[in-house]
Parts: sequence; C-alpha cells; structure tokens
Amino acid sequence: MSKQTILGRVTQLAKANINALLDQAEDPQKMLDQLIRDYSGNITEAEEAVAATIGNLRLMEQDHQEDVEAAKEWGGKALAASRKGDELRSAGQVTEADRFDNLAKVALGRQLQSEKEARTAEPTIAAQTEVVSKLRTGLDQMKAKLGELQAKRDELVARAKSAQAQNTMMDAVKNIDVLDPTSELSRFEDKVRREEARAMGKQELAASSLDAQFEQLDALGDSAEIEARLAALKG
Repeated sequence: MSKQTILGRVTQLAKANINALLDQAEDPQKMLDQLIRDYSGNITEAEEAVAATIGNLRLMEQDHQEDVEAAKEWGGKALAASRKGDELRSAGQVTEADRFDNLAKVALGRQLQSEKEARTAEPTIAAQTEVVSKLRTGLDQMKAKLGELQAKRDELVARAKSAQAQNTMMDAVKNIDVLDPTSELSRFEDKVRREEARAMGKQELAASSLDAQFEQLDALGDSAEIEARLAALKG
C-alpha cells in the first residue's frame, strides 16, 4: 500500500461525520457496531502500514548517517594519504609519493560519492519525515474517532434500554387501564348496594305489615271500649 493511499484512508476515516452516518442508518446501533469493527480493522492496518513507513524512514536515516560518516572517514584517509605522499616526495621517493597521492585521489572520490548520496537522500528523508508526522496525527485522530464511536454506541444502547423499559412500563399501565381491577370492585359494590336495598325493602315491608296488625289491634280495642261504654249507659 502506497504512502499516499495510507494517508488518504487515514484522513478520510478521521474526518468521517458520525452523526450524518447515523442519520442515514436504519438501525443506528448495528451501524455503530459495524463502524467500530471497521474502524478497529482500519486502525490496525494503518498502524502496520505506518510502522512500515517509519521503518523505511529509519533505514534511510541510517544509510544517510553512514554516508555522512563514510564521507568523513574517506576525507581522513585522503588527508593521511596526501600527507604521506608529501612526506615521501620530500624524501625523494617520487614513485611512492605518486602512489599515495593516487590513493588520496581515490579516497577523495569515495568521499565525494558518499557526500552526494547523503545530499540526495536528505530531501527524501525530509519528505518521509513529514509523511510520518501526518500519518501519526491521522492515527491519533482515528483513535479519538473510535473512542467517540464507542461512546456514541454506549450512549445509544443505554438510551435504547431506557426506552425499552419505559415502553414496558407503559404497556403494563395500559394493560392495567384495560383490565382495571377497580371496575370489578365497582361492580361488586353495586351488587352489595342492591342487596342492601333489597334488605331495606324487606324491612320496610315487614314494618308495614306490623303497623297494619297493630292498627287492627287498636281498632279492636276501640270497638270493645265502645261496646263497654254502651252497656254502661244501658245499665
């Protein structure tokens, strides 16, 4: 996977608008679960790719450092060979002096080559360092986004459970309203009142019957008194 592709994916995922995605989802909780799985997988892949990119950068930095050190080392060897050549030339050993001067030239050539390689690598190392920095920032954003996703999911699950509990309670209340036990008590109360009314009616009937009997008894008493008084008048 190229660095451009890695950087593009990291940037795109890090900028994902979770709320907009949820608004379009038929089942937000399932979508969040899938997004969390996708994000976790993408983060793992991105981490591996970024690690590889960092590894390549470190290798380039090591090669650059080796070139710098090699250039310094070849410079030292060139200086030593040149001084040795000067020393031999002063002693009249021209052939040996030329040989050491040639060695100095070879060393200088190696120094020049190492310096070129070091300079050539520097822009690439700088560019790679910038890319790694962006990738790391993108990964941090992705991890933050993953935390946001997980928090959203937990909030959604909690709200769903609360809503379910409320619906269960409201269904129970609705059932109580439909099968209201107080209505049964009302019907029983009506039955009791009807029985009480019947008892009261019977009592009234009974009282009326007794009153009539006592009235008859009073009437008989009056008739007897009248007969007695009539007898007294005649006697």
